[in-house]
Amino acid sequence: MTELNRYLVVKDRERIQNYIERKDLKMQETPSGLWYMIRSEGSGERFADNDVVVLEYRCTLLDGTFCYSSDDSGPLEVVLGKSRIESGLDQGLRMLRPGGSAVFILPPFLAWGFPGDGKKIPSRAVVVYEIEKADLLH
Repeated sequence: MTELNRYLVVKDRERIQNYIERKDLKMQETPSGLWYMIRSEGSGERFADNDVVVLEYRCTLLDGTFCYSSDDSGPLEVVLGKSRIESGLDQGLRMLRPGGSAVFILPPFLAWGFPGDGKKIPSRAVVVYEIEKADLLH
């Protein structure tokens, strides 16, 4: 099982790198495997545990399949460190400050993993979050 997981992680990374090249994005990878491109860092203190962050966003699969967006369901409110969001999204939001925007690409192990979300995100999906704006809830 360990070998299979290693193989899948390598294949997912290759798929992400191909996507980045096709889209001509300037992204970086964290040691955990999260890919990110900060469009605007925002201002003030970086988001941290227990901050209630409100997101204007669009979520798609790597192949462009639409999943969710704030245009359809309204802004997403999350409590960092406590909400049931993808660990990669939680990690990425901590790179931003109020008013920030970014693109995050979450490999399956930082997204919904083997089960998917049971709705629009299938098993083992790579997820792309375009964060149009992240702000503190006041």
